[in-house]
Amino acid sequence: MTSQPAIMIRDLVKRYAPAGKAPGKLALDGVSFDVPQGQIFGLLGPNGAGKSTLINTLAGLVMKTSGQVEIWGHDIDRDTRNAKASIGIVPQEIVFDPFFTPLEVLGIQAGLYGVPKAARRSMELLRSVHLADKADAYARSLSGGMKRRLLVAKAMVHAPPVLVLDEPTAGVDVELRRQLWELVVRLNKEDGVTVVLTTHYLEEAEELCDQIAIINHGKLIANKPTRELVDMAREKIVVLTLDRDVTAPPQHPAFLKSIVSAERQVEITYDKDRMNAGQVLALVQDQGYAIIDVSTREADLEDVFVRLTTSAAA
Repeated sequence: MTSQPAIMIRDLVKRYAPAGKAPGKLALDGVSFDVPQGQIFGLLGPNGAGKSTLINTLAGLVMKTSGQVEIWGHDIDRDTRNAKASIGIVPQEIVFDPFFTPLEVLGIQAGLYGVPKAARRSMELLRSVHLADKADAYARSLSGGMKRRLLVAKAMVHAPPVLVLDEPTAGVDVELRRQLWELVVRLNKEDGVTVVLTTHYLEEAEELCDQIAIINHGKLIANKPTRELVDMAREKIVVLTLDRDVTAPPQHPAFLKSIVSAERQVEITYDKDRMNAGQVLALVQDQGYAIIDVSTREADLEDVFVRLTTSAAA
């Protein structure tokens, strides 16, 4: 492993051609960032932000308008073959020929990448995604979760050092999400694969990712280590159970927000750089309320994501 980034993106622009009288859409507007080797790197953004365009550019499915992209040190324009060999893509859509078995699916994919038969690891990959017992079953007979895991194995047939997962847990149940993330962490920690993932489940991104970049309206609006990004949130929430039913919550100019969350419960949001929980409690008591119970909640990645994307859209 070297100090060279796994993926290097500089001033990446993609403008789609005009459709009729409509102007061409600017999907990526001068995006620049690096994905360090060995990380699980999150790429987040609202729908239509430009994430899929960026991933499809890495995959060679979208031609960029301008800018520079390198994958594992290989420029996608000047060294296309090695750039493509350095990355595996797990798409959102589950697409298999229903009449091929998982073993055949991996064999065909390995052939497309020019992997010699003697060097193919089809059964090893199926074991790693817990599908060895389904090696000879028709793909149409696999459950949705099995198909998702097969997509990961398919993306790894040529042993790429970089794996990109585009919304891998969209629409799947909690247990499958857990299995997929265990697989991703294992690939990263044990095999040293650099992982780039997009997801709408921000709590997963917060838990899994070493670093997160956020794109909105085609622009990069944040790129920081996950903990540093979460720490950008200044808000803190205190949940108070009061001695009587509350129809209108306690109010004060120092409160960022105060709402009734249950018959005797209020949630007060405050700026932790300007005051502390004790001062919030004192202000509530000054208004005649007795406090029965107190709990607090720190801001999380979702709070930061909403604030950044909202302010960027303003």
